[in-house]
Amino acid sequence: MIKLSKFPFKTEKTAPKVSDNKSTSLLLQAGLIRQTMAGVYTYTTLWLKVLRKIENIVRKHMDNYGAYEILMPALSPKENWEKTWRWDGIDVMFHLPASWNKEYGLNSTHEEIVTPLMKEFIQSYKDLPVCVYQIQDKFRNEKRAKSGLLRWREFWMKDAYSFHLDNEEFENYYEWMKKVYMDIFNELGIWKDTYITLADGGTFTDKNSHEFQTKLEIWEDLVFKDPKTWICYNQEIAPSKVGKANVKDEILKDREDIKHSEDIIWVEALEKLLNIPKYKTSKTIFFIADEKRFIAASVRWDYEINEIKLRKVVNAKQLRMATEEEVKEKIGTKIGFAGIINLPEDVELYLDDSLENLTNFETWTNKDGYHSINVNFGKDLPLPEKFYDFKLAKEGDINPETGEKYEVFRASEVGNIFPLETKFTKPFNVTVLDENQKQKDVIMWCYGIWVSRLMWVIAEYFTKDEKINWPENIAPANYYIIVLWENNIEKAENIAKQLEEKWNEVILDDRMWKKFGFWTKIKDAELLGIPHIIVVSDKTQNMENGYEIIK
Repeated sequence: MIKLSKFPFKTEKTAPKVSDNKSTSLLLQAGLIRQTMAGVYTYTTLWLKVLRKIENIVRKHMDNYGAYEILMPALSPKENWEKTWRWDGIDVMFHLPASWNKEYGLNSTHEEIVTPLMKEFIQSYKDLPVCVYQIQDKFRNEKRAKSGLLRWREFWMKDAYSFHLDNEEFENYYEWMKKVYMDIFNELGIWKDTYITLADGGTFTDKNSHEFQTKLEIWEDLVFKDPKTWICYNQEIAPSKVGKANVKDEILKDREDIKHSEDIIWVEALEKLLNIPKYKTSKTIFFIADEKRFIAASVRWDYEINEIKLRKVVNAKQLRMATEEEVKEKIGTKIGFAGIINLPEDVELYLDDSLENLTNFETWTNKDGYHSINVNFGKDLPLPEKFYDFKLAKEGDINPETGEKYEVFRASEVGNIFPLETKFTKPFNVTVLDENQKQKDVIMWCYGIWVSRLMWVIAEYFTKDEKINWPENIAPANYYIIVLWENNIEKAENIAKQLEEKWNEVILDDRMWKKFGFWTKIKDAELLGIPHIIVVSDKTQNMENGYEIIK
C-alpha cells in the first residue's frame, strides 16, 4: 500500500494551464508528471503504475498472438542507417558525436536494428512468418513539441516487426494483428471511439498504412468517415469532391487583365480588388518533381494543395516546392503573379477538380502586376483531358467514390500498421529459398502502439467534470482509504491489507494534518482518479466491514 503521510509526490490546489488539453493540467496538479523540458516528462510513482498496466495489457495480447518480446538498444551505429540511406533522411533523428570521430544514432525507430538481427535467425521459409516486438523508449527531435503529452521528444512505444515470405501470407497475418489491436483498445476502454483509418504509407510504400485513431477534441489529425461504408481516411489522403459543385455561368465573358501594384496574399483582398466571389478565385503553386520536372498545380483558392496526393498524381518519388528564384527563371515573373495562363511548354500543368465547371474565374497572368478575370476553359485555356483530386479535404466535402458527405472528427493516433515491403530486407540482404528452391526477398511489416501517448489519450478520453475517471484495470490504485482521526489508522491499515490479499492496490490517506481533512482527501482521491473511495472513522466502527463505501 502507499501511505500518503510518507508519499513525496503531493497534489496542488489548482490545475496549471499549460496546454490545450484538460488532462495534462490535471496530471500536473495530481503530481503524476513533471516536465523536464519541452517534449520530455518525468513520471512519478502513480503515473508509472498506469504506464506499467497499459504496457502489460499490450504485452499480454502480443504474447497471446504469438509474437516474441525482445529489447533492442536505444543507441545504434551510423553504418546501419547508411545501408538504408536514412542517416540523413530522417529529420527527427538525433545524431550523437562520439570518440574517435564516430557518430551514433539515438533511435527514433528500430528497423535498422531488427532487420540484421532477424537475418541471422531466419534460415528457411519454414521460419516464416515470425513477429518480434519490444516496448521501449524512442527519441525524436521534434521541431515543436506540442499539446502537452501528445507530441514528445522522448516517448514509450511498442513496436513490432513481422517477416513474411509473400504478401498472401501477410494478408492473413494482418487480419489477426488487427484483431489484436482491437482487443487491446477494447480492454483499455476506448475501442468504441477508435477507428481504423487509412493513411499515407510515407517513404516506405505506395500503399496506404493503417492508423488507429481515437476520437478526441484535442487532436493532431482530422478523420474523414464515409457514413455509408464506414471507411475512414486521414485528412492527408482523403479523396474529396467539393460539397457544393461549381455551376457554369450562362454567359462566358471576355477575359480581362487587371493591373495592380502589390502581391495578393489573402483571398479577401483579391475578392475586394477584383470584385468576384471567393469560389471563382484560384491559386497556383509550383513544384519540382524528382529534381527534374517543373510542375504547376492549380486549385480553387478556398482549398490547400495536398502534397501527398499531388506526388502520387504526378507520379513522382520526390516533390518539393519550387523556390522563388526557380519560378522567376522558368515562368518569367515572381510568385505573386505566376498562374496557369501562358505557361512555358515544358511546364506540366495539373488542375484540381475543384476548378471543374468553373467559369469566369480568376487566375494569375504570368505577367508582373496583373491578374486575369473572366478566364474560361475552352476559350482562354485548353479544356484539360482530366481534372485531378489533389486538394486537402475539408469539412463539407463529399467522398467521390460513394457520393456521401463525410463525417469529420478530430482524433489522436494511438497505433499504426505500416507495409515496409522490402525497403529494409533488401539493403540487409534478408532472403530465403522457398519450397521450390527459389531465392526470395523477405517482406516486412511494422506495427506500433504509442504506449505513453496512449496513456495521455486514455486520461483525456476519461476526463469529465475536471476529474480523470480511470478504467479500474489501469487506475493507479483500486481503493483510496480515507482515515479520519488517528485512533482509526491501525484499523484502516488492516482493511488495506485485506483488500491487497484480493489483488487490489490501495492508497491509504493517513495524513492527519490535512486541513478540512475529509473534503480535501475526497478531492485528492477524485483528482487521482481512484475508482473506489472508502472511509474509516469512528462512525464506521459498527458497520459490517468497519468502513463506509462512498464511491
